[in-house]
Amino acid sequence: MLQPVGVGNKALADYTHLVGRTLIKEIKGHAEQLKGLRVLHLSATAFGGGVAEILYTLVPLMRDVGIDAEWHVLFGKEEFFNTTKIMHNALQGNPQDLTDEEWEIWERYNEINAEQLSKDWDVVIVHDPQPAAIRSLVPDNAKSWIWRCHIDLSTPNPGTIERLGPYLPDYDGTVFHLQDYVPPVLMNGDNRQPYICPPAIDPLSPKNMALSPEDAAFVCDQFGIDVNRPLLCQVSRFDPWKDPMGVIDAYKLVTQKIPQVQLALVGSMATDDPEGWDFLTQTMAYAQGDPDIKILNNLNNVGAIEVNAFQSQADIAIQKSTREGFGLTVSEALWKVRPFIGGDVGGIPLQVKNGETGYLVSSPEECAQRSIEVLEQPELGKQLARAGKEHVRQHFLTPRLLRDWLGIFRDVSTTSPP
Repeated sequence: MLQPVGVGNKALADYTHLVGRTLIKEIKGHAEQLKGLRVLHLSATAFGGGVAEILYTLVPLMRDVGIDAEWHVLFGKEEFFNTTKIMHNALQGNPQDLTDEEWEIWERYNEINAEQLSKDWDVVIVHDPQPAAIRSLVPDNAKSWIWRCHIDLSTPNPGTIERLGPYLPDYDGTVFHLQDYVPPVLMNGDNRQPYICPPAIDPLSPKNMALSPEDAAFVCDQFGIDVNRPLLCQVSRFDPWKDPMGVIDAYKLVTQKIPQVQLALVGSMATDDPEGWDFLTQTMAYAQGDPDIKILNNLNNVGAIEVNAFQSQADIAIQKSTREGFGLTVSEALWKVRPFIGGDVGGIPLQVKNGETGYLVSSPEECAQRSIEVLEQPELGKQLARAGKEHVRQHFLTPRLLRDWLGIFRDVSTTSPP
């Protein structure tokens, strides 16, 4: 019932010209000590969202350096994903906790999936809260267990973290984007210190590879975007935390001064996010039929190349989140040398140095003001964008993430009980 995910092949050597020989050599040195290590990534979905995007590159690169890595996704029906979406929101601070019945659904699906988990893994990496109970159910199926949290746990719903928290200390390692995300249950002296490891983007994936201006313009034109007029673009799930309605408010303020501006809100509908459909409908209603607001998703034939084109063509890339675990779309946009404006929350400030590689904002009004500044001062935008790309090159490309994971494997494998 656990579904293996096919990921294709990638070669670490192909990234040398982007990240440098020193990092590639360091990765190979770590990998030499870990050859043949059996590693399983376990996540909720293979489609939509940052976790899936990361694993489609990370798993084949692990294989390329000698790790026997696989990726499986959970079996779940709508009742499970409805429940885990409530859990996800609650862990990011939403006041709605799960009911006793919903907790029972979560536990039942963890039991179903645990029964299907094969044995003899050296390391199992459990991604996010959806499968977090599996380690407690089949602890002997792996020598080491790691819980990888991709969401912001800095101000969780107290009831939710109290119920989830007891499952976490038994993991041999936990991994977070930021120290601020580590819950108190993992901070006492008896627990191994969590690893802090931000995610990264694949610069060679279809979503991030270099597109010619002509190709990007052609794709945008197919979706009704006028490539001769300024474009604001946000790429994200349709989720309240991503605040697409706040982006629409900012766009409307910008058009009062620069009426020719267009807005593209682009996202994919993930299989583990049933709430997204309702919020997509709400966002479309909020746009009030404005022909210069394009609301696009994978149902409009928007895939990786199309997202690449929208970001590459944008005069300003936006990610006006009000909560954000990391926000891969930030590094994606900066990598394409786009001026960037984002919410001053979560993992976005890791990627954006305010005033140096982009701007951080806390309201639609601030977002609009910064947008107008950049649109009226093209050289300012270019300066921010160049600095942003170099910051991403140094810190947020997949080979760095691979190196960090190899270090974690080596650490956990040498200190876990036999």
